[in-house]
Parts: sequence; C-alpha cells; structure tokens
Amino acid sequence: MKGRMRRLQHISAAVVLAAVSLATAGPATAAETLISKHGDWEAFSDTEKGKPVCYMGSEPTKARGKYKARGRTFLLITHRPAEKSTNVISFRAGYTFKKGSQVQLTIGKTTFKLFTDGGWAFTPDRDADNDLVKAMIRGATMTVKGTSSRGTLTTDTYSLKGFTAAYRAIGKACKV
Repeated sequence: MKGRMRRLQHISAAVVLAAVSLATAGPATAAETLISKHGDWEAFSDTEKGKPVCYMGSEPTKARGKYKARGRTFLLITHRPAEKSTNVISFRAGYTFKKGSQVQLTIGKTTFKLFTDGGWAFTPDRDADNDLVKAMIRGATMTVKGTSSRGTLTTDTYSLKGFTAAYRAIGKACKV
C-alpha cells in the first residue's frame, strides 16, 4: 500500500500538463522544458516547489479496442531526485479503468502487472519500476492491455525506439 500511495502522490499538475503537450505536440508549459526528442520518446525537465523533476513520455504507435471515444493515452517515467524517487512508471489510459482491474504490460516474453486508480496505472513498487525500465531498455516494442469501466478491452502498442537515449537525457538532467 505504501508503494501505491507514493505513485499516486507523484501525479502532479506539471507532469500531466507535460504529457498533454507531448500528446498534442503543443508548446510546453511555462515552467517545463523539452530536453530532447529521441525516436518515439520525448524528455522533459521541470520544477515542483523549487525542486527538479525530469520525465520522459511516449504515446502508443497503435491503439486497438472497440471504443467510440477515448482520451489521450501515454506512458511516463519520472525522476524526483529531491525525494530520492526515480523510475516511477505511470500509464494514462484515456479512460477510467474497471474498478479493481489490472493492466498487463508486456515486453518480449516478460509481463508486468500494474494496479489501476481512476484513469492511471502504476507498478506496485520501486523494484517493479526498476525491472520495467530495464526491460524497456532491452526491448523493441511494448504492449499495454487494460479494461475500461465499461468493460472495453484495449491494447496499446508502444515503440521503444529512442527509449534509452531519452532515459539517459532525463538521468543527466536530474543528475541521477
């Protein structure tokens, strides 16, 4: 439960706005800075309460499901060095998840289970975050499967092209 609360507390307005600008290819918010773009991933830096925050994100290259409308979908990896918090994975589905459901994230032959809260999904703890980042560095594509509150099954495919370079960029920017 402690790990879950840590993840829920780290969804900040700055990260959500950055993700929206990433998804719309629009301008960054006043405080955030686009560090660089690498393949299908973008790296950002920002400050929250005067402390550095660095994150990277991507949108799916393919989204499948029998839905009529869906909001923005993306995956973020966030570092907050002042809080000794690195590699926090957060996935926004573009809909509210079915209550009590899990998200299945697969890279190669490795599958990770993420817990859901509203329209977000997170790994259960720091070790899972670190393992997932390692798998993303080694992988080429990633699929994310979830179920909406209406029972709609979705499958999103992410390219991991540029992931490692973007990951290095946020590490350097936040000195982690």
